[in-house]
Amino acid sequence: QLQLVESGGGLVQTGGSLRLSCAASGFTLDYYAIGWFRQAPGKEREGVSCISRRGSNTNYLDSVKGRFTISRDNAKNTAYLQMNSLKPEDTAIYYCAVVQRSPLSRVCVLSSGQYDSWGQGTQVTVSS
Repeated sequence: QLQLVESGGGLVQTGGSLRLSCAASGFTLDYYAIGWFRQAPGKEREGVSCISRRGSNTNYLDSVKGRFTISRDNAKNTAYLQMNSLKPEDTAIYYCAVVQRSPLSRVCVLSSGQYDSWGQGTQVTVSS
């Protein structure tokens, strides 16, 4: 059974850092592009970052560029989102999601509709 489990969320002060993990089980992450999304109370889910299947292409939401870094470790079947210089507006539930891609695909999009498997989310709260 395909499962994604996020971890690493928590409460942090403005300017602090967190590293989110997305552990995959029941399937091999190698075959998938990975996205991180977030949803704040009363707001729509938005794409934060994504990484292509081979890790050769990444994309970021403009507001997190230079602060967040996405990565993947296929040997550990895990993806990461390193978040630095956190701001109160980064407060949200963060989700990872995957979509299967062809072997040479460099496709990586921030549209949630492109992804077909999702984790349960991890809460990130940034205090001012």
